[in-house]
Amino acid sequence: MKRKKEISFLGEDTEFEGKLIFKDELRIFGHFKGKILTEGTLVIGESALVEADIRAFQIIIQGGEVRGNIVADKRIVVYSPGKVLGTIQTPAVIIEEGVTFEGSCSMRKIDNEGIKKLTVET
Repeated sequence: MKRKKEISFLGEDTEFEGKLIFKDELRIFGHFKGKILTEGTLVIGESALVEADIRAFQIIIQGGEVRGNIVADKRIVVYSPGKVLGTIQTPAVIIEEGVTFEGSCSMRKIDNEGIKKLTVET
């Protein structure tokens, strides 16, 4: 039997500090500070402020603000009026016109085993 994909949310009025580890998809609309590790997709909503080191399969920033080091195995997509302040490492990056990006970007293939090692070592 095929496992159903789970989507989790941190709402707009939510503040969370610490380490988040998940498998499928997480959508953040509130304020998060800490570390995020996932084999899935992280979606940053327009009202979100994320101050974190992030390692994910895929990251979609839908207008919120992210501060920190961001590593994605597949790609990072940033939509306007999103803000990214920090470093990006991913094989593919899409930055829409109107986005604020202050930092550095490295586009190289990411070791697929890296995320599994990080998740296990937590």
